[in-house]
Amino acid sequence: MRKTLPFLFLLYSAAVIAQERPLEMKMDFEDYDPPSSLVVEEHHLTKSKFPFIDIHNHQGNMNTSDFKELISKMDALNMAVMVNLSGRGFGGSGDHLEKSMENIKARYPNRFVLFTNVDFRDIDNPEWTARIVRQIEDDVKRGAKGLKIYKSSIGMAASKSGKRIQIDDPRIDPVWDKCGELGIPVLIHAADPKQFWQPIDKNNERWLELKTHPGRRHDTDTLKWEKLIAEEHNIFRKHPKTKFINAHLGWYGSDLKKLGGLLDQFPNMYTEIGAVIAELGRQPRAAKALLTKYQDRVLFGKDSWVPEEYETYFRVLETEDEYFPYHKRYHAFWRMYGIGLPDDVLKKIYYKNAMKLIPGLDEKLFSK
Repeated sequence: MRKTLPFLFLLYSAAVIAQERPLEMKMDFEDYDPPSSLVVEEHHLTKSKFPFIDIHNHQGNMNTSDFKELISKMDALNMAVMVNLSGRGFGGSGDHLEKSMENIKARYPNRFVLFTNVDFRDIDNPEWTARIVRQIEDDVKRGAKGLKIYKSSIGMAASKSGKRIQIDDPRIDPVWDKCGELGIPVLIHAADPKQFWQPIDKNNERWLELKTHPGRRHDTDTLKWEKLIAEEHNIFRKHPKTKFINAHLGWYGSDLKKLGGLLDQFPNMYTEIGAVIAELGRQPRAAKALLTKYQDRVLFGKDSWVPEEYETYFRVLETEDEYFPYHKRYHAFWRMYGIGLPDDVLKKIYYKNAMKLIPGLDEKLFSK
């Protein structure tokens, strides 16, 4: 019996070791996405609690559309007003802006707002500044309510002579000043997420996005992210009478303390949540604190027009749901949590703050 016990122990140990040996199985990170086993409350909100203004949208056919399908989808979401930042279309035509404005006025004059756009490529021409200032004056007379600055037109773009156009180029100063004088906001998108400039390796949080969308990578660029962001902040500082909407939380959605500091530093800077709701959803307590403290400075925006994706925004802002996925895994592989904002803060983010920046909107749309 004494001889048998050690033998049995060895057999048992061998069996345990065999069971603990890792499986010969490989799985790509993209494929590993198990459904949660949590049994928690779920609220799938296809319609916002209050009517809202989408301050960050892009439509290219407002010059010809009858708007019936678009209005139907907006109504289903409870979107009262859509701000089309691509007022001059995707080709930058003044004719497109004028025809779009005429079409809107004839069909749904209180449901759409157009921002105009600027072509910076001819900035080396001595007459460029005066010409663009006149263009903005004319566009506002036509009905444009703001100016949208694309990342692809300034900062990360070059003039016809091949020189990079700095965001804080002094030749643009009269443009920013004119917007302040006319009382129209400037919604500016500068740079991209900081991770796009970092090495694409296991330490990069946006690795999956950069793998699936390699055109977004900037890790080998000589132009650094910090440089672009500093140029943007310079124009906020230099033009205190102009109201700027810093798009996508200014790319500081993962550093809300820094974002709060910027809002303190620049009283003329506002921000919006387009394409960065996943950043807020993974830090609900910090996000609620920031949105509460700066409730007069944050606007609702979505960016890409995909109606079924608005549910994610409503769910993060309105509910206290736990551990739910974002709608694009390559943007955010993590789970999110509802912030559960009170009604008074929700109303400001959904429409009241935008109404202050864009005067003349139909207040009856928000009396529900």
